[in-house]
Amino acid sequence: MKINIAIDGPSAAGKSTIAKLLAKDLDYVHLDTGAMYRCVGYSALLNGIDLDNELEIEKMMGNINISFDSKGNVYINDNDVSKEIRQNKVSMVTSKISAYPKVRKLLVEQQQELAKVKGYIMDGRDIGTIVLPDAELKIYMVASVKARADRRYKEYIEKDIAADYDEIYRDIEQRDYQDINRKTSPLRQADDAIKLDTSDMTIDEVVTAIRKLIKEKL
Repeated sequence: MKINIAIDGPSAAGKSTIAKLLAKDLDYVHLDTGAMYRCVGYSALLNGIDLDNELEIEKMMGNINISFDSKGNVYINDNDVSKEIRQNKVSMVTSKISAYPKVRKLLVEQQQELAKVKGYIMDGRDIGTIVLPDAELKIYMVASVKARADRRYKEYIEKDIAADYDEIYRDIEQRDYQDINRKTSPLRQADDAIKLDTSDMTIDEVVTAIRKLIKEKL
């Protein structure tokens, strides 16, 4: 028996990293919903789309196909954009365009359709509240801004992406504000989600804690 697992939380809380490890460990499918929104934001930047024009962005979405491979790489129309979509400028654009109802509707429909067969781990901002409200296990993963900035900076350095620590710190604070205060699907903890503060936890400790919760659900 497999269940669906929703992992929500603010930017750079480690959601995707943990979801990937759990999916591999449990033979589940990890669907990085945040990467899907980043693909839309990246494509909008690449094509010079007016970020204030929701209809133009919706039209553009009809011309892009987002896919993942077994290693977690992300593709737009078969082009690997795994590094490109993680840039700071893409993060800020993503926060803006992900607030558009039409953008969210199109991507949420894709995500819900995939998850009908169970065995999915999805991470994002509104998985437990909007995308998979019936998920058997919901985790709300948080961490201090400093802990998240430290992790994001380390991630960029390891991936050979140009990074400025102070800029990353400020961007995380701004992203938090935007995500929490947007009108459409704001970031919030689902009523039945379990809050997990990972500020002082290692990756292995987080995985172990969630595996225990999964075992309890099964």
